[in-house]
Amino acid sequence: MKIIGLTGGIGMGKSTAAKAFRRAGIPVFDADAAVHILQGSGGKALPAIGKAFPGTVVGDVLNRPALRSAVLGNPAALKQLERILHPMVRAMERAFIAAARRARAPAAVLDIPLLLEADGRGRVDILMVVSAPRAVQIARVRKRGKMSTAQIEAVIARQMPDAQKRRLADVVINTGLSRNHAQRQLRRFIQGLRR
Repeated sequence: MKIIGLTGGIGMGKSTAAKAFRRAGIPVFDADAAVHILQGSGGKALPAIGKAFPGTVVGDVLNRPALRSAVLGNPAALKQLERILHPMVRAMERAFIAAARRARAPAAVLDIPLLLEADGRGRVDILMVVSAPRAVQIARVRKRGKMSTAQIEAVIARQMPDAQKRRLADVVINTGLSRNHAQRQLRRFIQGLRR
């Protein structure tokens, strides 16, 4: 089974690429979704987050804006949060890969935004990077309406530069031209996997 690492900066088009793999019947592990489960109501990570960041967990519910404020622009706090979440996400990832192997899937995708930043290159057979011009990237994230420009810039600043990710990639999917262009690239890649 080929393990494909799907990565790219915020707003680069990972979700769109992941949907293309799912439509093709290829299982996808979504690291962001795993984090949301861990941080969701009653999630396994909440006790440790509440202890590390007082006031961010009330009852069994995470106050996401409060946590975001606590960690953005604070590298030590962000590292502390990552020490809580990363081992739990990795355990979920390992369970996903084991299930895909049992199902005899020809390939599986690990959709992990910070794959390269977290030294995850060695966990995948093929590294796919989705990429778009910075102006397109910022416009996409701003359109979501959940982050200020300063917050978007802070997230981008802590991610590996797009040019560096593209240099490390086995496959680059350009998502900045049009959705159809990106879909054609993804279809060609998926067809190649099936050969």
